[in-house]
Amino acid sequence: MRHTEVIFCLLQWFTLLLQHSNGSEFRNARYRSSYADYLQENERTAMDTIININDYEAVDTMDGVKLREGDIAVSSRSEKSCFAQSCLWSKSVDGHVYIAYTLSPEYTEVDRRTIKQGMDLIERDTCVRFVPRTHQRDFLDIQPKTGCWSYLGSSGGRQTLSLQSPECVNSGVVSHQLMHVLGFVHEQSRADRDKYVTIMWSKIWKDRVRNFEKFKMNNMDMPYDYGSIMHFGKYAYSEDGDPTIVPKRSWNIKLGQRFGPSELDVMKINKLYKCT
Repeated sequence: MRHTEVIFCLLQWFTLLLQHSNGSEFRNARYRSSYADYLQENERTAMDTIININDYEAVDTMDGVKLREGDIAVSSRSEKSCFAQSCLWSKSVDGHVYIAYTLSPEYTEVDRRTIKQGMDLIERDTCVRFVPRTHQRDFLDIQPKTGCWSYLGSSGGRQTLSLQSPECVNSGVVSHQLMHVLGFVHEQSRADRDKYVTIMWSKIWKDRVRNFEKFKMNNMDMPYDYGSIMHFGKYAYSEDGDPTIVPKRSWNIKLGQRFGPSELDVMKINKLYKCT
């Protein structure tokens, strides 16, 4: 084949690739941290998206907020946090847990609908209800700040939840952050996690090893949930594209997902908040 024919074939292939790909895929390409992420695009978890965006945007250096585990915010002016314990939102006499919120006017109508979809995923089959703020002292202030992050549990007063638009505004990422708001940390942070997964320490970015710490927390006697919306993906913080978390039962077990709370996530919410 002549040199010009090779170039022509390559141009045809690239044109077909552009036609086949959608805009969001190219928009998110800059967040891919490894070839393994690209190969696992169809298995990308909510936390994969969060990690890539927060690292790309260098959220740790923005807004005076530092992050633990990649997306749990701790205020720089006060070390008060509910890390590794539960700071619950109060329960109403009618049995529901009402969490008031405000939405930044910077969000588009599509953003608002998507955020509400993420709320609906939490509300479904639980006693939690997200309500627009009227007079409540404690409330979520949802803003399109830099990155995707939230504080853990109820911290009192105005509480920021960052959903950068459009990157963090999808229902899976929203429900992941709202699980943090309810007081849940990441599933692989459980103190008993080594019975279920192996952390491949040598494969993790050296400056991100601390995101894989274990914490003593109330597991409420619930089974380990490989499919939790709160679980890191298999390639989280991979330095060379190899897995950083390997399930012990079977290599084929999928870790985490991007669709919303799992059945066990819902059961945990109901147990923690004593939903009836």
